[in-house]
Amino acid sequence: MPSLVLATLNPAKGRELVALLGAVPFRVRLLSEFPGAQLPEETGQTYADNALEKARAAARLTDEPALGDDSGLEVDALGGAPGLYTARFGGPELDDRARWQFLLERLRGIAPAERTARFRCVIALAGPGRPEKVVEGVAEGVIAEAPRGSGGFGYDPVFFFPPLGRTFAELSDDEKARVSHRGLAVAAVRALLTG
Repeated sequence: MPSLVLATLNPAKGRELVALLGAVPFRVRLLSEFPGAQLPEETGQTYADNALEKARAAARLTDEPALGDDSGLEVDALGGAPGLYTARFGGPELDDRARWQFLLERLRGIAPAERTARFRCVIALAGPGRPEKVVEGVAEGVIAEAPRGSGGFGYDPVFFFPPLGRTFAELSDDEKARVSHRGLAVAAVRALLTG
């Protein structure tokens, strides 16, 4: 069975991607399994640029097809920020909790109707002998005024998803897989891998 390398060094994201991919005709491996694995700096102008660079770097290192992703939270009241800088929002020294606390502080006093936001995920496939492909998933929501739930990671505790009436951190893994930006993008990738 051929391998498919996930171009992430983030353990939480890696676990989520493996679970979302489910049964595909590949042996799914994490980039961290390969000695000396590194990813390029995210310097692209778009999510697609960053996702492709990660996939290409992983494919070069492993000589296997690779899947790279880039995702971000776009908050309308902040002009689309943090966007491409979601993982570094507020500074590189912040952890997930400090980042969403920083976001809530920036939105203090903003009315609920104006706290609209979306998670966007772009996934790229690259590798030897394969045409490069890029897919996208988007989940629309609202930034909650306070965190809720203990699941997920990143900004999940403050991303309220109106159709289900809960934050992403309050959803089960299966519920989140069906509606999240990453779940939707991975479903599109799975169709490419199994089609």
